[in-house]
Amino acid sequence: MALNGTLRDFGIADILQLIAQQQKTGTLHLEAKDQEVHIGFQDGVIVQAESATRRKKDLFGTMLVRAEIITEQQLEEALETQKRTLQRLGDVLVSTGVITKERYRQMAQLQFNETLYRLFSWKSGTYAFEQEAVHYDPADVTPVRAESVLMEGFRMVDEWPVIRKRIPRYDMVFEKAKELPAARGELNEGGEERRGRGDFASFGEAERRIYALVTPVRDVRKLIDLSCLGEFETCKALCNLVNLDYLKALPALGDPDPLQDEVSVLDRVRGTLGRIAVSTVVLAGLVLVAVSSNLNPWSLSGSARTGFEESAVQQAVARAQVSRLEAALDVYRLEKGEYPPSLQALVDTSLVSPSDLRYPWRDPYYYRRVAPQRFILLPPLR
Repeated sequence: MALNGTLRDFGIADILQLIAQQQKTGTLHLEAKDQEVHIGFQDGVIVQAESATRRKKDLFGTMLVRAEIITEQQLEEALETQKRTLQRLGDVLVSTGVITKERYRQMAQLQFNETLYRLFSWKSGTYAFEQEAVHYDPADVTPVRAESVLMEGFRMVDEWPVIRKRIPRYDMVFEKAKELPAARGELNEGGEERRGRGDFASFGEAERRIYALVTPVRDVRKLIDLSCLGEFETCKALCNLVNLDYLKALPALGDPDPLQDEVSVLDRVRGTLGRIAVSTVVLAGLVLVAVSSNLNPWSLSGSARTGFEESAVQQAVARAQVSRLEAALDVYRLEKGEYPPSLQALVDTSLVSPSDLRYPWRDPYYYRRVAPQRFILLPPLR
């Protein structure tokens, strides 16, 4: 094992970032109590996220049944075929025409994402990274950069407390209080295009999907299953609809089912992701030791040399910082549709802190947007 330890000493976020910065290929094995997860990396990019101890409700077949994509009988028949042919369950369902390849990929990606983000709820456990060949099918899921996962985690941490104020329990049910504003191109009864009201910009596809699914007998958990958007996006859409008075919460029946117990999946990442601000410093220390010892930085052993050039260390750390800024730029483009006119826009949207724009230099990074979908990012020009 090239890298191993406990999560109390080195958090999930720090581990993912270090492996990504080093562009390693291999498998990160994580264990905590009765949970075991394996994360596959290819050149520092996450290509696999598998739980060896997945709860029954999170199994792929069960997810499809709960989403009402397939029936219990179809699942049982597919499982019997799987036993005989030793094929993957998804391949069986696709080959028999029960679901389409695109539908399978969508659900596989959802399971992939949910497995990744649940890791951040772990407060203790062990990790071990093993450098080895990783075999995966790119047709199943879209690989993701670790930096993007961390940026998404930041966004979720910021928004979960607001969501929880409106959606505190999973057993909440809702009724439609008023009609949604019309989508562009939608026709009214007279055959004319209907226009959305002033708050149209507040709505997206997620809100419309959730609104269409709402009935007084479907609670939050059922809406999460049916929407196939994931836990966070479903609850955020519900929060938006309630805030704008398009949905009204009804009194819950039965025993309390607090959202906080499960939403803490990413809320508790606050403590872990809070360390990301210093993870670059940790990486700088690793680079410093590596340069001074002239050894593989993953071994972190041997006697250190005292002589080194400060600029060489700065350049090594800057390469890691540039990767973080590039990830933030990509997140900004996904949200806004184009790259920002300046790096200050990343600070204004809370994707990075002001210090990130110049660390480890005194002068800020050189950035220029050459087109809406292209940019140049370099260390300070000297």
